[in-house]
Amino acid sequence: MELSCSVGGSTAAPPGPGPPGPIAAPSVPPPMEGEDYESLPSGASLGTHMLAGAVAGIMEHSVMYPVDSVKTRMQSLQPDPKAQYRSVYEALKKMVLTEGFWRPLRGINVTMLGAGPAHAMYFACYEKMKKSLSDTIQHGGNSHLANGIAGSVATLLHDAVMNPAEVVKQRMQMFNSPYKSVWQCVRTVQKTEGFGAFYRSYTTQLTMNVPFQAIHFITYEFMQERVNPHREYHPLSHVCSGAVAGAVAAAATTPLDVCKTLLNTQENTALSSLNITGHLSGMANAFRTVYQLGGIAGYFRGVQARVIYQIPSTAIAWSVYEFFKYFLTKHKLEKRTSL
Repeated sequence: MELSCSVGGSTAAPPGPGPPGPIAAPSVPPPMEGEDYESLPSGASLGTHMLAGAVAGIMEHSVMYPVDSVKTRMQSLQPDPKAQYRSVYEALKKMVLTEGFWRPLRGINVTMLGAGPAHAMYFACYEKMKKSLSDTIQHGGNSHLANGIAGSVATLLHDAVMNPAEVVKQRMQMFNSPYKSVWQCVRTVQKTEGFGAFYRSYTTQLTMNVPFQAIHFITYEFMQERVNPHREYHPLSHVCSGAVAGAVAAAATTPLDVCKTLLNTQENTALSSLNITGHLSGMANAFRTVYQLGGIAGYFRGVQARVIYQIPSTAIAWSVYEFFKYFLTKHKLEKRTSL
């Protein structure tokens, strides 16, 4: 077992084939290529976390956007007969053949516009809180409680930015959406339903995303402990850990996502069938309405599409984020040591 430091002045270095490493002050260990970048938080600035997070968020949402469109359609409680799908592949194929090649991408611009700043704050807040809480709970060790709390608090900032974009995006994704453009959707919703419509699902979004992100971050950090215990930059471990974390969190929180979709889209056909006038609001009302329309099975509409969407999207997000965090930190450390 390789020793990273020695205590006192009499401990001999372990034998090894190479020359001894450079002597440095205890508080600033020499940077090692591909090693311990996560264990050097002083080398990763707030700007590094924000930039890496913004790129990761945009990549995550844009690459998997067509599957997200399918998820929204499959969560519809009383869809048009032309908008009923048995699988993700069938839905994509049907959307492209009947509505045009670009139909699965409608609303992607507003999603990318919101994802950048939302994920910048999200990852920066998570990293800061994770370190502070871990230092308090386990004196610098990796605490799953700290990871869960940090992920939950970071979600508050993320959803405050992302919720209006989600409302517009899902209305653009629905079958026979009356909106021709993002800006028309924004103006129409604001004019007919008021500014509050953009945050009607915010509490439900938080109710879903807080447990989702808590499960997500705890699972990711747990997987990293198992497959990448030295916390080196290891792309495959980040991809695998992100994929497992996304799948577990997505499956567990699908019922809340169905309720959020209903609050965002305000499906006229579904609400009219229950003689609900006006706009549906509140998580309790959403849960009751979903059960009335679909029973227990209604809470798991679109679970396949949701899991299929989250596996690659969280894998992309973590691999891109960890790469940029490693690249920017390594570049900054090399620049500092060359001075």
